[in-house]
Amino acid sequence: MNSQYRRLFAVAAVCVLPAAANPLRGVASDAAALRGLIAHVDGPVILVGHSYGGNVISVAGAGNSKVKALVYVAAFLPQARESALGLSTRFPGSTLPDALETVTGPDLYIRQDAFHRQFAADVPAPQAAQMAASQRPVAQAALEEKATAPAWREKPSWDVITTKDLNIPVAAQRFMAKRANAHITEVAASHAVTVSHPGVVIDAAARATR
Repeated sequence: MNSQYRRLFAVAAVCVLPAAANPLRGVASDAAALRGLIAHVDGPVILVGHSYGGNVISVAGAGNSKVKALVYVAAFLPQARESALGLSTRFPGSTLPDALETVTGPDLYIRQDAFHRQFAADVPAPQAAQMAASQRPVAQAALEEKATAPAWREKPSWDVITTKDLNIPVAAQRFMAKRANAHITEVAASHAVTVSHPGVVIDAAARATR
């Protein structure tokens, strides 16, 4: 991986490439953790967020002079006082609520038997099964927590929209991207676009460095 990509993915919020860990506990606390990492990165930073990670980079990048651009990948681009849950249910098309289960306390998982279809329909079944088994839980409160003033209002943004997504309806993704005046790339992919179409994601992120 060349220096451009090392800088690019050093502080990605959620990505299958080398990335910062996202605690998935709550928008404010997860964003604070990401800001702490940004503070230790030399030079300019581009934040890449997948899914709920879009909420995190939107908050973490706001008012941060190191952050030069944002890349959203099948992600939420919340306005102030909006939550991931609220945005995903504003438009029809998400079947995620029916695929979720609670295993321990307030933590949510996608059911093993639903994961392939729900999250990664365009990923080979054996790989999807491995993803299902290794998935990390998200706190329900994180999906319900409202964001503060978003970084996309002050920084250029790119958005990879997944048109076969069963988690975030494509209508919701298009609405958020247009509102943020993002540079849009659409791909016929599932929510797991970082796995099924990594080149599309890397290309969008690389364009954000120019």
